[in-house]
Amino acid sequence: METSTSLNQRRHDIDWLRVIAIGLLLIYHIAIGFQPWGGFIGFILSDEPMESIWVPMSALNVWRIPLLFFVSGMGVCFAMRKRNWKELIKERSLRILMPFGFGIAFIVPLHTIIWQSYYDLPIQFIPSPAHLWFLGNLFVYVLVLSPVFFFLKKNEGGKAHRFLRKLFANPLGLLIVMIPFIIEAMILNPVSFETYAMNLHGFFIGLIAFFFGFCFVYAGDAFSNTVKKWKWLLLALAFGMYLVRLLVFELITSNYLLSIESNLWIFAVLGIGFTYLNKPSKALNYLSQAVYPIYIIHMAVLYLGSMLIFPLDIPILMQFILLILFTAIGCLLIYEFVLRRVRFLRPFFGLKIIPKDN
Repeated sequence: METSTSLNQRRHDIDWLRVIAIGLLLIYHIAIGFQPWGGFIGFILSDEPMESIWVPMSALNVWRIPLLFFVSGMGVCFAMRKRNWKELIKERSLRILMPFGFGIAFIVPLHTIIWQSYYDLPIQFIPSPAHLWFLGNLFVYVLVLSPVFFFLKKNEGGKAHRFLRKLFANPLGLLIVMIPFIIEAMILNPVSFETYAMNLHGFFIGLIAFFFGFCFVYAGDAFSNTVKKWKWLLLALAFGMYLVRLLVFELITSNYLLSIESNLWIFAVLGIGFTYLNKPSKALNYLSQAVYPIYIIHMAVLYLGSMLIFPLDIPILMQFILLILFTAIGCLLIYEFVLRRVRFLRPFFGLKIIPKDN
């Protein structure tokens, strides 16, 4: 993955942001098992709810998924520096489409069967992408936006490139970026802004974020310099909007305001990440490879942990902590001793095939 200034310099900050975003996603999914409404979206529920944890989760859930789409768009911009359009589609087909299809056929049924067993339901195969909807969306975005991206790449240094550099160099340019998100929220007016899976709201907000993620990298250092400079103000504005939403509106507010808050959180997180996380480490080298397979398998591990932990007669907070540990450690062990080492499984989990002589 390269920066705009050096094709050989890896962007460790973006790798870290991807790892952190997936980690937050796991904690968020774990927290759903302690919410009374979690059963309506197919989660195994604890007998005793812990609704207080939804206070911090309600700050997270308006930006956790859009951030991943922004980062994915950035990744495509880096990937295109060494690939033509045929190579990009082939690479993304292997890395996204193959795990997506394999996951629907073999991974999603695992946590579906665990859920059915826990609630004494008939065991049956219910075809669904479940949490893997994200991968399906990503592949569609690559197909739809590749002509635009390669046109921009071919005309790097042209009018569009100069316009984007000028736009992102000004903090007011961030307001321009927000406009498509606000329009999307107002036109589609989703019943729940924070629900992105398998609906038009999630598709279009992801498409917009993916496009701008590409543009942020394509424009060079202009965007990163801006969000690094203004990161603390952006964070204060995001947190202020969240406090108003929590204390004044009891978390129920207009979608266009949620859209603004979402973008402020994301710009702040990107600014902080760009400032402090662009450093190599052994932990990052390992986790950046592990995070994709862990995303694919985490729901099955989470459901297994829920089945084992929720019946225990222990305090609810201890259940929550144990479930976090079970899910994290379980995913890492499966990755380390199975997915990483079994050669023929690697491509089904988005990992590169290891040559036989290795």
